[in-house]
Amino acid sequence: MDVWWCVTGVYCVCLSLTRGQSLCDDTSLELQRVAANDRRELRSHGALSRIVSLVINLRDWAQKSLVEEVERPDSFLERFRGPAHLDLRAVKRSSVSDASDLFTSVFFSRKQSSALVLSPSDDVYYYWLVLISTAVFYNWTLLVVRSCFEDLQMNNVQVWLVLDYICDGVYILDIAVRLHTGFLDQGLMVKDVRRLRETYLRTVQCKLDICSVLPTDLLYLTVGVGYTALLRFNRLLRLPRLFEFFERTETRTGYPNAFRICKLVLYILVIIHWNACGYYSFSKVLGLGSDPWVYPNASDPEFGSLTRRYVYCLYWSTLTLTTIGETPPPVRDEEYLFLIFDFLVGVLIFASIVGNVGAMISNMNATRTAFQSRVDALKHYMHFRHVSKTLEQRVIHWYDYLWTNQKTIDEQEVLKSLPTKLRAEIAINVHLETLKKVCIFQDCEASLLVELVLKLRPQVFSPGDYICRKGDVGKEMYIIKDGRLAVVGEDGVTQFAVLTAGSCFGEISILNISGSKMGNRRTANIRSLGYSDLFCLSKHDLMEALQEFPYARAQLEQRGRDILQKEGLLEDMNVSAGEELEGKVERLETSLDRLQTCLARLQSEFNSSQLRLKRRITALEHSVTTATTGSGFLSDADGNETTVDFTHSEVNIRL
Repeated sequence: MDVWWCVTGVYCVCLSLTRGQSLCDDTSLELQRVAANDRRELRSHGALSRIVSLVINLRDWAQKSLVEEVERPDSFLERFRGPAHLDLRAVKRSSVSDASDLFTSVFFSRKQSSALVLSPSDDVYYYWLVLISTAVFYNWTLLVVRSCFEDLQMNNVQVWLVLDYICDGVYILDIAVRLHTGFLDQGLMVKDVRRLRETYLRTVQCKLDICSVLPTDLLYLTVGVGYTALLRFNRLLRLPRLFEFFERTETRTGYPNAFRICKLVLYILVIIHWNACGYYSFSKVLGLGSDPWVYPNASDPEFGSLTRRYVYCLYWSTLTLTTIGETPPPVRDEEYLFLIFDFLVGVLIFASIVGNVGAMISNMNATRTAFQSRVDALKHYMHFRHVSKTLEQRVIHWYDYLWTNQKTIDEQEVLKSLPTKLRAEIAINVHLETLKKVCIFQDCEASLLVELVLKLRPQVFSPGDYICRKGDVGKEMYIIKDGRLAVVGEDGVTQFAVLTAGSCFGEISILNISGSKMGNRRTANIRSLGYSDLFCLSKHDLMEALQEFPYARAQLEQRGRDILQKEGLLEDMNVSAGEELEGKVERLETSLDRLQTCLARLQSEFNSSQLRLKRRITALEHSVTTATTGSGFLSDADGNETTVDFTHSEVNIRL
């Protein structure tokens, strides 16, 4: 009997691990019920009680330890991003909340789900590029020097074998990575392993990758260990992987110009390195020390060491490729041809160095050059117009503040190529801390938030500048991003309040609130205490954005009325009269629409009646014309002709 209860418990455990979420919950409840019954009734079946209790404890422990701790989302960003992201998080939380799903995903899903597919934009893929690029660079730099300098190959045979086979293993793994690297098709990542494999096998790169891992180095068993490096030259076919690594690093790095310079220097060093090895091999073919141009005889102690041989060849290659010269003149025709080829390569290298370095330096200083040209033009204008020195110094200090705090970039120009939604999301993330403090953005809809954020224009004010004066016509509202502003009196010294980051002002004068004693005039003097960064929103842009959001407009107007009422600038009678007047205007507009509809209907009926009358008159005229053009006399019974008078008929027709 105990065995039967144990089997039943194990079966329940299996059900809890293999079934879905609902079934697992039912199974867990069943286990709890069985445990309770077992404690009450089946006192003799202690083994079953212990098994069921163990299963329940394991399930509770799994729920507490394996559920991911989800970061608390920012409600401000979540409201903008929309419900899709929330749903994904909810699905994620629900998927990891149940222990049975976790067990199932660990033990069973690997067999049923598709294999792992890497995206070229993932960090894991980039780290793999770092590894495979290291192996490719190892082969491109050391194989040639080991082939030319036999001492380097023969003195460290075991080390080279280990490193070579490690690189071969990385090459083989790289083929597997390529078979599981996804690509975009119609904007979606392809994750079908079969399709990825078929696509990769049809490419030329697949054939090159296969050729690069062919075990050609095993021929050293026949020709000798000294030729191992030469037999491994097929490993150089993986060079595109190194270029891909450089391309992605240039995209990811924050210093692209510095990386381009380093990449150019690396290319030049590799070319000089290969040319040095070629010079030494060419000298061996012609005979070491046979003439002054080739490498001296290795029997000379001064030139016999491996280090001296490589450094001498590297020095000769550097002088030749940089077209500096000062090398011994060639003697043989073969030497002349080799030197001509080196000079041509050197000219190309020198041209590439000058061109690329010049372009990189220009790109690095492009922002500074453009900024300095604007400052110089403004200085020339102020000098030509005889602007006072005090004002000129204020302008120069303002530009200096912009450059020091890196505020010279035109954000609208930089982000104009992005989609509207992505631009708005970048703007919200960049200015999140400021926008979260703005009251009008706290409860607004996501679409209105996009409209408002995209219409904000940054402005910078110097110390002592007036942002607005009391009584001025309001044309824009402001949001403080950074800095401190003071509400001052008429004297400009007395401070009534200080505004900090996140505060907004100026919305009252651009809303045209009915009943306001100031109308569309500014109600206070706002002055900058230091350098202040503000966001400006014009009246036209605000009204255009609020046109489709009446609730947000009413909320903003109500906030303005509260402020005006607190300051005693709101007339209650005018408010009611204005509301009554607005109602009358709406009723008049409705009546006018109805009158226009009736007038249009009457006009249509008149036109149709006039058309029918014209048709009848045309038909009568046609019949009269036919009668007059026929015989105008009739004969009586006596044969006398009697004239028929048509005057009466014509008169009737005319009438």
